[in-house]
Amino acid sequence: MLKKLIIILVIVFPVRLIAQDYSSEWTGHFSYFNIKDIIEAENKIFAVSDNAIFSLDVQTNVIEEYTTINGLSGEPISTIHYSDVYDLLIIGYENGLIEIVFFNGSDVLSVVDILEKTTIPPTQKKINHFNEYNNLLYIATNYGISVFNLERLEFGDTYFIGANGSQIAVNGTSVYNNSIYAACAGNNGIKKANVTSPNLINFQNWQTIISGSYLFIENTNSKLYTIGSNRKIYEIINDGLIERATYNNTPTDLKFSSSLVVTTPNNVFVYDENFNALSQVNIETAFNTTYTSATVTNNDIYIGSSNFGVLKTSFATSNTFEEIHPDGPLLNSPFSIKFSNNDLWVVFGGYGTSYDWNGGRRFSGVSKYSNGKWQNTVYDSINTTIKEPQFLSHITINPNNKNQVYISSYWAGLIEIEENKINKIYNQNNSTIVPFLNDWHLTLTSNFDSEGNLWLTNGRVDNPLNKFSNGNWQSFNFNSLIGDKFSNIGFSNIEFDLNNNLFFGSYNYGIIGFKENNGNHVIKSIMGENKNMPSNNVTASALDKRNQLWIGTDRGLRVLYNTAGFFDDDNIQVEEIIIEEDGITKELLFQQLITDIKVDGSNNKWIGTADSGLFYFSQDGQNTIYHFTKTNSPLPSNTINDISLDSANGIVYIATSRGLVSFKSGGSSPFEDLNNAYAYPNPVRPGFNITSDKVKIKDISENVNIKITDIEGNLVAEAQSNINQRHRGYNLEIDGGTAYWNGKNLANNLVASGVYLIMLSDLDTFETKVIKLMLVR
Repeated sequence: MLKKLIIILVIVFPVRLIAQDYSSEWTGHFSYFNIKDIIEAENKIFAVSDNAIFSLDVQTNVIEEYTTINGLSGEPISTIHYSDVYDLLIIGYENGLIEIVFFNGSDVLSVVDILEKTTIPPTQKKINHFNEYNNLLYIATNYGISVFNLERLEFGDTYFIGANGSQIAVNGTSVYNNSIYAACAGNNGIKKANVTSPNLINFQNWQTIISGSYLFIENTNSKLYTIGSNRKIYEIINDGLIERATYNNTPTDLKFSSSLVVTTPNNVFVYDENFNALSQVNIETAFNTTYTSATVTNNDIYIGSSNFGVLKTSFATSNTFEEIHPDGPLLNSPFSIKFSNNDLWVVFGGYGTSYDWNGGRRFSGVSKYSNGKWQNTVYDSINTTIKEPQFLSHITINPNNKNQVYISSYWAGLIEIEENKINKIYNQNNSTIVPFLNDWHLTLTSNFDSEGNLWLTNGRVDNPLNKFSNGNWQSFNFNSLIGDKFSNIGFSNIEFDLNNNLFFGSYNYGIIGFKENNGNHVIKSIMGENKNMPSNNVTASALDKRNQLWIGTDRGLRVLYNTAGFFDDDNIQVEEIIIEEDGITKELLFQQLITDIKVDGSNNKWIGTADSGLFYFSQDGQNTIYHFTKTNSPLPSNTINDISLDSANGIVYIATSRGLVSFKSGGSSPFEDLNNAYAYPNPVRPGFNITSDKVKIKDISENVNIKITDIEGNLVAEAQSNINQRHRGYNLEIDGGTAYWNGKNLANNLVASGVYLIMLSDLDTFETKVIKLMLVR
């Protein structure tokens, strides 16, 4: 009854209720190794990792994940609280957003009052702590204290308790002996007020009882404790401090459930109410980490760590740990991803917009997603082989050997991995890859051509293009194009046309083409306003199935339609795409910083941007099929770092600045013939929603005609590649290697139960195939 009352009240008050469940189309691949906070609640443990949460049922060991897939915002989480009375999980964010998870299956309430408060600077909106007392939630923030009514789901007063009512940071609150205490930062001390006072909004009703800066404050059943910035824990008695202990490191957390728990980076201390030591947990050599938070339940200690998720130990065996976390990659900051041969590889290093080394994670390792499981190679294991590996930035997989992977780095050179182990490092000692300064290599994008040769770009050097063929390295000089090697500090992804000519983007010289030309190589670039380039900084490029080059820059999108004339036509130009919206013509992606472009099996384009999310365009860019952002999808960020396609299964993997997600787009690459074509589900049973879920005709060839007839030969539906394309509203639509039928006939009525014939005809080879489909309604 209580939950129902809350849901009704949500409609009345000005808050946002998100009830979308994206799990049917989207999958989250979040990391749960770095735990920021952990709490105990009703036989469960809740743990925060960056911008995602998981729970552990301590009785059944069942783990559940709470991410953007379930409706969370994807913003960095700063603290959480569980209300036993109202059965609510309350999440506080660094930007001031508060979200409330209702345990009725799908509802997430977004409370935006603090986030949208214009009188509070953005830097002061961080939620530091929640404290529930009666039906009120006291919210400690970087500006003061706000009060939220959990029964009515609405905000009450806000207390600015600094001098003369100024905004000060409050790290936590506690209600003890009918008084509310506030632990304040910035040498603002501990403040106290009568919790029953009707005028706590008046700063004069708050008394500073103790000076200094305080990190935490927590009451047990009969005691009140606080921890200062001086690493000391005190008991507060008669508004005075009684020192109880001094810690070697600054504590990271203070909690009370059945015991008082103090967490420091290297230890967890457990006390009873009277501060008698019950247990001490130290860092073990097998777990090289730092502790962030801890709680106790059922004589077990659950510790949040920075590298291993939640570590479980007990009072009896405090040196033995069980590692607990959902499966996931190493970090929630994927920079580059690559899907190939049913494996997804992820690295987290990278660089900034001007190829500077401040743009990514220095020591981060490699993650691989294979057969539904994550395999993680941490930095330390790489470091045993490589001197100072830094900023692992790009991945290339040998198309002829799925176990051979090449990873670029800012420091070490090109790393070759075979069978998940580092096999070789290519640098100036064994290849044409040379450092630009001392031992610093800026190895960037690489790719295999159709003949099995590996090509690699290397920044800030005279010979930036390298070829690895049959064990031999060769490099190519770009001085004719780039006079000063330091004027072009980096290159974006390599593409090959049908003749194995190379195209890749540059920082200062537009789109560059390279042609081997039987040893007399040709280098040419398109750049400048006279060639219609919006910027000479090309950040992404992709050749589509029509051999047209799509070019992304830091100021918009261009297309080179005549790639065949690139090297010979002196007047060649790139073109913008002009679209019409609401009767107004405009340039597609005008002035957008484009981070990646991928072409799918239907020749449609996936385009990522730096701050506007992910776009999915039709072949010519005239129709926007999808535009995903944080507000209409589970994207945890509008900053798209990279995109990779599982073309066989129609899955798009999306690396954002705050995590990795995937989307089932449904499209797939076409096959060379119709041998493997099939339809599913088959038979179609009564419980199947054919109009929305649709019958899929899989593994068809690129240029087909499809006719669906009943058993008597009456035409029911018909479609042809490049005409009846998906997302255009047809009953039978074709998307690359997959066709979709919504069960309707030419009169737009649902067909009756029966046997239907799906007749496939390849328009290029004249191959045919007939598939029988049983449909029961």
